[in-house]
Amino acid sequence: MKVYTESVQFKADRKLLDFIEKKLNKMDQYFDRIIDARVTLKLENAGRIKDKIAEVRLKVPGDVLVVKESQRTFEASIDEAVDVLKRQLIKFKEKAK
Repeated sequence: MKVYTESVQFKADRKLLDFIEKKLNKMDQYFDRIIDARVTLKLENAGRIKDKIAEVRLKVPGDVLVVKESQRTFEASIDEAVDVLKRQLIKFKEKAK
């Protein structure tokens, strides 16, 4: 699976990009026909708390699964998004059968 990462208003470091790619490549064990993944990383300045938003779009045959998560770190946002995507992929696979 090909992973495309876009960071808005900042430059993501190599460590974060590797973390994202490693996490998303594990999705193949739940559904093996994933076409690609597009990740958008954003900073949100709401008041004094600066949240990190991760939006993940998984393209599967006939559909696009979208998850948007907000946490204090990008790693936590990606972890949450991967957990939600895992459930969505399993549900999508069940419906396809």
